[in-house]
Amino acid sequence: MAQLVGPLRKELADSLSSCRVLVVGAGGIGCELLKNLVLTGFKNIEVIDLDTIDVSNLNRQFLFQKKHVGKSKAQVAKESVLRFCPSANITAYHDIKERYITKMSFLFDILSLAAARNHVNRMCLAADIPLIESGTAGYLGQVTVIKKGQTECYECQPKPTQKTFPGCTIRNTPSEPIHCIVWAKYLFNQLFGEEDADQEVSPDTADPEVAWNPADAAARATASNKDGDIKRVSTKEWARSTGYDPVKLFNKLFKDDIMYLLTMDKLWKKRKAPLPLDWTEIHQLESSQEEAFGSGLKDQQVLGVQGYAQLFHRSVKTLRSQLIEKGEGAELVWDKDDPPAMDFVTAAANLRMNVFSMNMKSRFDVKSMAGNIIPAIATTNAVIAGLIVLEALKTLNSDFDQCRTIFLNKQPNPRKKLLVPCALDPPNPNCFVCASKPEVTVKLNVHKTIVQALQDKILKEKLGMVAPDVQIEDGKGTILISSEEGETEANNNKFLSDFGIRNGSRLQADDFLQDYTLLVNLIHSEELEKDVEFEVVGDAPDKAPAPNVPEEGKNIANGNKDSAQPSTSSKAAEDDDVLIVDSDEEPSSSTMETSPESSNRKRKHHDADTDDAASKRKRLDQQPADDDEDIIALD
Repeated sequence: MAQLVGPLRKELADSLSSCRVLVVGAGGIGCELLKNLVLTGFKNIEVIDLDTIDVSNLNRQFLFQKKHVGKSKAQVAKESVLRFCPSANITAYHDIKERYITKMSFLFDILSLAAARNHVNRMCLAADIPLIESGTAGYLGQVTVIKKGQTECYECQPKPTQKTFPGCTIRNTPSEPIHCIVWAKYLFNQLFGEEDADQEVSPDTADPEVAWNPADAAARATASNKDGDIKRVSTKEWARSTGYDPVKLFNKLFKDDIMYLLTMDKLWKKRKAPLPLDWTEIHQLESSQEEAFGSGLKDQQVLGVQGYAQLFHRSVKTLRSQLIEKGEGAELVWDKDDPPAMDFVTAAANLRMNVFSMNMKSRFDVKSMAGNIIPAIATTNAVIAGLIVLEALKTLNSDFDQCRTIFLNKQPNPRKKLLVPCALDPPNPNCFVCASKPEVTVKLNVHKTIVQALQDKILKEKLGMVAPDVQIEDGKGTILISSEEGETEANNNKFLSDFGIRNGSRLQADDFLQDYTLLVNLIHSEELEKDVEFEVVGDAPDKAPAPNVPEEGKNIANGNKDSAQPSTSSKAAEDDDVLIVDSDEEPSSSTMETSPESSNRKRKHHDADTDDAASKRKRLDQQPADDDEDIIALD
């Protein structure tokens, strides 16, 4: 008869006490998981979380209390968990950016950002460490196991791309509150952050629906000819020229720009025309007309136009002061948890909603949509954390054939099951991350695409690389991009064609931080759609259809259609990937994210202090030559 230690076999119990595990994230699921791990018998735990505790965390992250607000999540989580099991050996990291992982038995990934998940996935593949992935979204949740060479990796299957909106809709003809919230976030960046030409907020004269003569319309415009007059200069340049005067900004954005829009006659033939706002007129309104609507918490009340105008005024002054304190050329980064930034977006979005005759929203609603927030449910986190431990026990016992992807549904399926297990899928042989020879095909115009765009928009943003080194397979080993600062900076603004790159050219992209090499095949095309700079074709993440989500799952992200705008605080901001399955049998989890890999050509890190560009290039064709540990870099 097998000897038991509590409910576990003695061999498994001994493994629990001796293994080392890494928990990445000490938020809602992380708190529940850490508690579960020590109560199950795990003794050696390392936890990484670079975030600090906010008041909004306290309703579901039960290891934290009000007295902990502002402190490191990882450190406080460690201290709280040790009260459950003082003998546990827990190490917490708050400000560390690199962590060796090769000595870990497995890793728990509880991150919410897709870019961060991609990075952890690639590091676990390189180190050949099992990864247990999980996520929740409201009442929905999922857990899956990723094992190199045995299951799909996190990037084997496409993820639904974040929904974006046409620029002309955001700038000229918003029809939903989310359009105004996106506009307000863009406005924050244009005024106080890093300017992005793709996030312009002024009226779009290139709107194909307009078909008008700008010169004639400008002559007819009745906008103010004073400080707020429309000058076709950058928003930030104009704001600086006024000293970020709140009243002048208000009149430009909500009066002059709107009156300019009204001159685009064709836009308003089948739409209700916008109604400009004037600062002076608003403040002549009776205060009785400006009472807040709704009851309950302050953040859940909807103010009147005058209230939002005052909030706009206060937030602009505060943000202006922050810019001054940071010094010349400084920029602010929008963060949903930064009160002045959130006040600004709430006020600007609601004023624009009023201009376009929409019902205004509370600060709570705006924050939910602007921050891509899915309402967090504590019980969902608890259920998922329990399932994670069950999968961890199977993984520790090397019972990978018994591991499952498990989905938690909002409502019972036809078989009256809330929990639906799915068999893990084998690796996708065409995956551009875990295939034996990863490669991908990109369609672009080599005469219009510059090297900087290749690096930032294609390799980093689209393909998830962190610090790529790129050489052209032209027989000469021409270095196009180097991760060494300044080494290839002169190439940045040159077109790809300037380097002899043409249809059929091949690039080798190597990311040493991820221990990952990718072959990029280029297809030259002059027939890309308007405003489309490139297309990743073949087995690219966005070429497969998005998974079908039943109606019950459509409202979990405060209406995902309302919350998927680009974030100015994090490019990779995305909801946890959740799929609902309607059967309690064991179907394939082909649309899930899992993480294996069959790639024997991955390289190991050399000492960062002795690495130079030449030696890095040489290692491209070398087998691993040392036993240095892999590094996981978390931002």
